[in-house]
Amino acid sequence: MPVPQLSDEHRGEEILAVFDTAFGQLLAADPAAFRVKFRKMAASAFAFYRGTASLFYRDLDAGDHDGRDRGPYLDERTSRVWIHGDLHAENFGTYMDSTGRLIFNVNDFDEAYVGPFTWDLKRFAASVALIGYAKALSDEQITELVTVYAGAYRERIRALATGAKSDEVPPFTLDSAQGPLLDALRDARSLTRFGLLDSMTEIRDFERRFAPGGGSVELDAATRYKVLAAFDGYLETLPESSLTRPDSYRVKDVVGRRGIGIGSAGLPSYNILLEGNSDALENDVVIYIKQAQTPAVSRHITDQAIRDYFQHEGHRTVISQRALQAHADPWLGWTELDGAGQLVAEISPYAVDLDWGDIDDPEEIAEVVADLGRATAAMHAAADDQSGESLVPFSTERAIDAAIAADEEGFAPLLVDFAHAYGARARADHQIFVDLFRNGRIPGL
Repeated sequence: MPVPQLSDEHRGEEILAVFDTAFGQLLAADPAAFRVKFRKMAASAFAFYRGTASLFYRDLDAGDHDGRDRGPYLDERTSRVWIHGDLHAENFGTYMDSTGRLIFNVNDFDEAYVGPFTWDLKRFAASVALIGYAKALSDEQITELVTVYAGAYRERIRALATGAKSDEVPPFTLDSAQGPLLDALRDARSLTRFGLLDSMTEIRDFERRFAPGGGSVELDAATRYKVLAAFDGYLETLPESSLTRPDSYRVKDVVGRRGIGIGSAGLPSYNILLEGNSDALENDVVIYIKQAQTPAVSRHITDQAIRDYFQHEGHRTVISQRALQAHADPWLGWTELDGAGQLVAEISPYAVDLDWGDIDDPEEIAEVVADLGRATAAMHAAADDQSGESLVPFSTERAIDAAIAADEEGFAPLLVDFAHAYGARARADHQIFVDLFRNGRIPGL
């Protein structure tokens, strides 16, 4: 993908136009939240990249179309794969699945949709280039890392497509992971539900309640009623096998919440404290209700059948996560609030993100990138005709395997070339963005 030769002024106007489409309404409703978001994005080129999936897909779509098709390796099936939508090197971490196993895998499915599988791979490859650059790796070393990622993805897709048994392609667990992935899982294992509850709640009158402060906001009676009504609607979306103890759903407290991440600026959200699986106070559960957003990639997918499959963005997020993630969070569900689709999930005490801060040795980085390639392949393979959803009614691993097999030698170079080109584009865009922001050029801030 060649980097467009645009003046900084012209590119700045493009960035502002994309921001207006992606963030305009939310920014107008909560400019303070976007000042926080944009200051986080200003910190580094990678933070900027994380917060600008909308710009990435605008550029990718413009580059892949060229009046023809959507690029190499894409056909009628491989252009219609369930994808993560925001697959970068920091969107991996731990979770406890519905069987009680700690798993290291892809996380954060807010941007998930159905589209070309290579778009996930390109977004990840560019993130590797940005991380490599920030760690002062040479272009040759970055090329090697992206090649390793492509090779690991290719190898795992082939294994899955040819019927590899589960013990031959195991998930990353305490028994099978190594290096920084195992470190993350061990960190997660050391965490406790009591530790999470202690950080958010207190005991008053022999019952657990949310503690004041810490980002929690007390609700007025009318808002509380609406949130509880939305909670009742959410319960109807849980699988029958999800929870077996009726008291698990008893609401103890409700608060609004502040303290947004880069991706959720301006989106209203609420925390609900529930009884959990026993009367013991240390087994209480905290879930959140968050307004789901329009995924950036969906603006560049024209298939009406995909759009019509989802009731709203909350439904889309949950159905996509259940498709992409084997044994997903048993509390995962959706609802509506004030006419907007909402995502509902547990605030897990066992969530630890992959920390790149101390991963500096090129050989160790390569080992991690290879594991993330395998995790990406497993994710793409999970969401197909075996996922229980009819939107992707074929074996994705077989379709992807056949597409790559048609041009094995070109697969890794495609991702390498894109990684270098878009990594340079993102670094330049970051500087343009910082100048726009610091000089008051972003409307509404």
